[in-house]
Amino acid sequence: MTGSERPSPVRWLSTWTTRRWLRAGAATSLTVLALLGVTGAWVLTRTESISKDLVDVRSPALTTAIRLESALLDQETGIRGYGITGAADFITPYQEGLVEQRASVAQLTGLLAGDRAGLEDLKAVQDAAATWQERIARPIAASPAGSPSPLATARAAEGKRAFDEVRTALSEQQARLRADRARARDDLMSTMALRNAVFSAAAVLVVALTACVFEGLRRGITRPLDQLGADARTVADGDFGHAITATGPADLRRLSGEIEFMRRRLVRELAFSEETRQRLDAQAADLQRSNAELEQFAYVASHDLQEPLRKVSSFTQLLQRRYGGQLDARADQYIDFAVDGANRMQVLISDLLDFSRVGRMHNTHQSVDLDQVLERTLSALSVGIEEAGATVTHDPLPTLIADPTQMGMLWQNLIGNAVKFRRPGEAPEIRVTSVRDGELWRFTVTDNGIGIAPEYADKVFVIFQRLHTKDVYSGSGIGLAMCKKIVEFHGGTIGVDTAYRDGTRIVFTLAPEPPANPDPSTLPEADRSGTEQTR
Repeated sequence: MTGSERPSPVRWLSTWTTRRWLRAGAATSLTVLALLGVTGAWVLTRTESISKDLVDVRSPALTTAIRLESALLDQETGIRGYGITGAADFITPYQEGLVEQRASVAQLTGLLAGDRAGLEDLKAVQDAAATWQERIARPIAASPAGSPSPLATARAAEGKRAFDEVRTALSEQQARLRADRARARDDLMSTMALRNAVFSAAAVLVVALTACVFEGLRRGITRPLDQLGADARTVADGDFGHAITATGPADLRRLSGEIEFMRRRLVRELAFSEETRQRLDAQAADLQRSNAELEQFAYVASHDLQEPLRKVSSFTQLLQRRYGGQLDARADQYIDFAVDGANRMQVLISDLLDFSRVGRMHNTHQSVDLDQVLERTLSALSVGIEEAGATVTHDPLPTLIADPTQMGMLWQNLIGNAVKFRRPGEAPEIRVTSVRDGELWRFTVTDNGIGIAPEYADKVFVIFQRLHTKDVYSGSGIGLAMCKKIVEFHGGTIGVDTAYRDGTRIVFTLAPEPPANPDPSTLPEADRSGTEQTR
């Protein structure tokens, strides 16, 4: 047969029987589906591998590296404080930092096994830390407590250089870990996009194949396809518990099985999501109930402590008045200790009661002129201000919707701290400013006092965190914690301006109207304490 006598492709294809079309279509479809399945399996395996690496290695490694940095910073802070003051309390963070360092290094070693660059970064951090510890930390820690270490002063510059090398090694380590994690995340997103494309192509192919088979082989296939379509529509309408019935030829049964597998997986995912949501709701309810119970317990416990403390204070003061000077000097000293301890405990409990009331008892929102509140506060603090020779100036302050009692407590703590923590031999100068910042009002309270070191800028707002002993500056360590609670209750934030070096500058914001809060628990009101709040 010559080339001109060959049948055209159309005539050649028209001679195929239905079975031949079915076999050819089935073979072609199975081949394509197999390729898509292999590709899909590879994509899924690749996705799982990248996800596991990201979740189990990269992210934990970066987190552990940050903990290692925190442990080394705690060591440096403790050693520096111990070397400057000789106080044994500063050894504790150093020792805890050593324990955390060993744990973090061990964990990083396991996580970075096989990662040569990561292990080299870790070794660089260890070497730099070891040098600093050998030259600075251990010698200063070995110095006797009670007085500043001469070694701290002698090796101050060397210690700074050594720890700067530690910081540099830590920064390089974390930068590499962040880059590795970012690359893993990018790979995961690319693989997921490929996976979606593969499954989309598989879905399109299945639909096209179903349409072709339905058109070409109506007899014996129409009913199974109708059943499959009805089942699919039922599931698509939201009845995910409806099972897909596998009927008809083998290829249609396989198709039905795949759809059933997808449905079951979807049902499992939905059930897991619902279970997770219910657990989260239950945990949130338990946490809310636990917080309410803890607030009730703290209030009642503090309240019940007042009466025995009053009795202890009264009788120790009676002892002091009646027998003072009649006993030996040590007995008088012991009585003074008892009186002072009882009085300080009464002040502390009263401060704790005021702290616990913020947002619960003081919750009367109304229009408050902050100028008037500040003037009343300055009048209440007038004795201390005059004794210190302080001058207080302020900008015109706005009128807000707030709780007037809490606003008074806020100004009393901030102004009182500025007066108290003044430089020896220098009169305090305090300046209060306010400016509109978007939807909030931004306030600053600036003084020329002793200031707050940048490393303590966050710690001073934690309850009971004191930077000085009670012998140097009196107070309970609740003042700034209460300020933080009041400001946040009124929809703002508070912090220390670490860039200001000529004293202390407290910056906080307040919303024109406080955010909506749940009704506070109804508890009996206790006597308010006029005790000055401190840092």
